[in-house]
Amino acid sequence: MHTTSVDLAGTPAVRLEHLTKVYDAPVGSSGAPEIVAADHLDLDIPAGEIFGLVGPNGAGKTTTLKMICGLLVPTAGRIAVHGVDVERDPETAWSLIGYLADFFSLYDDLTVREYLEYFAAAYKLPASAVPGRVAEVIGIVGLDAKRDAMIAGLSRGMKQRVAIARAIIHDPAVLVLDEPAVGLDPAGRIDFRKFVTAFRDRGKTVIITSHLLRDLEEICTVVALIQQGHVLRVGRLDAFLRDAAGVRTMRIRIASPTFALAEWLSARRGVSRVTAGLDGAQFSLTGGELETAALVKDLVLAGAEVYAVEEVSDSLEAVVTRLSTAP
Repeated sequence: MHTTSVDLAGTPAVRLEHLTKVYDAPVGSSGAPEIVAADHLDLDIPAGEIFGLVGPNGAGKTTTLKMICGLLVPTAGRIAVHGVDVERDPETAWSLIGYLADFFSLYDDLTVREYLEYFAAAYKLPASAVPGRVAEVIGIVGLDAKRDAMIAGLSRGMKQRVAIARAIIHDPAVLVLDEPAVGLDPAGRIDFRKFVTAFRDRGKTVIITSHLLRDLEEICTVVALIQQGHVLRVGRLDAFLRDAAGVRTMRIRIASPTFALAEWLSARRGVSRVTAGLDGAQFSLTGGELETAALVKDLVLAGAEVYAVEEVSDSLEAVVTRLSTAP
């Protein structure tokens, strides 16, 4: 099997340093400003993570992914993949990266096996290793029953699996996926999430962008939100969801049916967005553990019989929407 001599230990999977990409204004738009797709991005993507890159249309996600893969030349800045400079040593960098574009194309006049053998040779795998690696990858993506099928006759979901197999045929350390779940049915999306998780479990890194934020929330371990070429927020998923609004969303349940919990909470400083429930209320609280403990203590002293206190994480979709639309 193809191997690389790069030492993968001790370096981020991907490092972006002052990464900038500026496009000229469209032809015919005299006087229009240049388009800044990436604006001095500084970002470390840790190895062994599923890294979600999210943001609205036009935020610069696809441009950033293409620069990471060496398909676009930055206007300024530097990209390193496991310490390898993508611009100075592209061949070594490419050996470390597998890429699936948002709109991919396949060779319809080949069988699945022939197609993967072709790309195994293109990646310069030793000829003796190609049959074994092709068989292994076909098994990984669940195409055993289609190995000798013509690509032209495959469904969208099956073609997606072929494209992923091509992206990992050379056993890359980093897999870059741009809108990979577009067009997949619910079962296909479940299978895809299982594949991504299994790939990461093998010690690999996955960088993924998608507008299907619920899917990303299920698999991503780290998330970065970019908008207009800037990073607005980056962090591990749990911290990203908890801290994004600067407040905690809490839920309290009480065994005191006559206690006016919603009114009590609404009158308390640091509490907002109170929603009453059958046996309690959900609300936003500014502060951390100390503020939560003080609130519960005061609530008990006020006569409420509290039997449950829990923090409720916002969804990734809600957080991204709120941050993207903030003034």
